[in-house]
Amino acid sequence: MKDKKRLMTALSIPALIAAGCSGQTSDIAYTEDDRIIVDFWYALGGSAGEAVEAMADDFNESQDDIYVQANYQAVMRKPSPKYDSAGTPDAPALMQVFEVGTRYMIDSGFAEPMQTFIDEDGFDVSTLEENILSYYQYEDELYSMPFNTSNALMFTTKIFRSRIRPRPTPNISTRIRTTNGWRYVGFSLLIYGWFIEQLLANQGAELVNEENGRAGDPSETFINGEEGSAIYTWIEEMIADGTLGNFGRTWDDIRAAFIAEDVAMYLDSTAATYDNITSPDFEVGTAAIPHPDGQDPEGVIVGGASVWMMADIPEEVQEAAWEFVKYTVQPDVQAEWSAATGYFPVHTDAYNEPVLEELYGEFPQFLTSVEQLQNTTPSPATQGALMDAFPEVREQIMISLERMHEGMSAEDALNELESEINAIIN
Repeated sequence: MKDKKRLMTALSIPALIAAGCSGQTSDIAYTEDDRIIVDFWYALGGSAGEAVEAMADDFNESQDDIYVQANYQAVMRKPSPKYDSAGTPDAPALMQVFEVGTRYMIDSGFAEPMQTFIDEDGFDVSTLEENILSYYQYEDELYSMPFNTSNALMFTTKIFRSRIRPRPTPNISTRIRTTNGWRYVGFSLLIYGWFIEQLLANQGAELVNEENGRAGDPSETFINGEEGSAIYTWIEEMIADGTLGNFGRTWDDIRAAFIAEDVAMYLDSTAATYDNITSPDFEVGTAAIPHPDGQDPEGVIVGGASVWMMADIPEEVQEAAWEFVKYTVQPDVQAEWSAATGYFPVHTDAYNEPVLEELYGEFPQFLTSVEQLQNTTPSPATQGALMDAFPEVREQIMISLERMHEGMSAEDALNELESEINAIIN
């Protein structure tokens, strides 16, 4: 029945828009039954996109005053032409933005900080995950509400895990480097800058100065410091040993290699946990991300995206949008969202909801990522870097990894990368 309702809702959207154009004011759109329309742009496809639509539908069914119109717009990454509508009459009320777009959105003036509504409403954020909120906080204000949140996680084959006993989790760098598969490579990580950021943070290292860009505009990268050198040397040694597989930049390719047992273990996003443990024909284990020998792990940086409130829209629309934002982080809503998508719940009480208790009972591999997140030591390093040109910085990190696979030394790759990043951020 709910699917039928969603179909009817989708079919009636043009009518709703038309009704809004002739609504009660020139700036505010209403449905035919006088519900204020909140336009929400999201950027998740597949089953996650369906879960976004379901969340909006459930909110619409829960009350009679607000109608959230969820529109797929693919606006998560900066730069994107869709950003150009922010601050114009074509802007939505709410926009989902990729985490590396955070500093751009803060500086743009397009968005009203969520802290404004938190303070006005007396909304309690103490039950929301501190290590998730911290990424989107700047100068003690929460600028956006976390939406789809993930971090990095190690996935291993059961055969590999049996060979490293009695230590159950392969989180020591030396053991990863020296454990080569008998018919496949031992380890791999996607050519993606985010994983290098994670490995830096797990050593307590910042990517850039100015407290990782959180105390001011960064002017220098620390990628070529001791911690970055440890990562790149580790990668260089595995390439030389033949224990590191290169499956390129595409998530599907590295996941297919794991399912085919072409690689014993690899790093992936926690959002892929369900598919990664149910798709292969073998038992899959999970483990925390690697850290150097003799050093305690500091933890991980959250990835994913958050929801931003646009500034130049009517106050009544902002208030209606805020009601939906509050709804999205309710424990039961977050539990359903997490179970459907694999993303972390933002509300800590969501873990006590039956749907997540059942999921974790059947697949305890999920608990590794939860423990890794909750055991993270809060610091500028694990908060993650903030900078306007973050996408360009990540691209240079990816290029450096590709050049190492082509034979460049760790030292040369880091020297070149340091120069490129400093040029970008200055």
